[in-house]
Amino acid sequence: MKIGERLKRLRMINSLTQEELASRADLTKGYISQLENDATSPSIATLKDIIDVFGVSMQEFFSETIDEDVVYGKDYRVQASGDDEKIRVELLIPAAQNRDMDPAMVTLEPGEEMEEQPFHEGEEFGFVLSGKVQLKLDDKLYTVKKDECFYFGSDKKHSIKNIGRTQARILWVVTPPTFTY
Repeated sequence: MKIGERLKRLRMINSLTQEELASRADLTKGYISQLENDATSPSIATLKDIIDVFGVSMQEFFSETIDEDVVYGKDYRVQASGDDEKIRVELLIPAAQNRDMDPAMVTLEPGEEMEEQPFHEGEEFGFVLSGKVQLKLDDKLYTVKKDECFYFGSDKKHSIKNIGRTQARILWVVTPPTFTY
């Protein structure tokens, strides 16, 4: 079995250089490189020392990976807002609370405004798919039109209002997840 790719993936996920991994496992950078390129094979004891750095068991390391869902259709979406048809928030990916980001589709009818959100940790990004909205960050107002986007740190009170004559749709991504349902 070739283990180099698995070792490299674990190292990258844990944001370690080969040198850092080697230091933590009491090995050399060259040896880690050889392992990742499948140029050599470690002893069981050495492999255990390496994967202990990642907090992974031997069983987890050698288990076959389970395919994750990659494509999510409409049937996966969760309506996060109430039954009010004037403002709708659809969570696009299930179980976002277990992920690093929370993508949502926000739809506002003309004149409607989302409740002001208090500041919190994280960052927010929105891309206006249709319509025209006014973004309020603390006391500052910004107009965002179709095909424009916004990005801000969530350390400001924020709200959004549809100031156009047609429905506004926004692809909104928050990290870490904060949309509730």
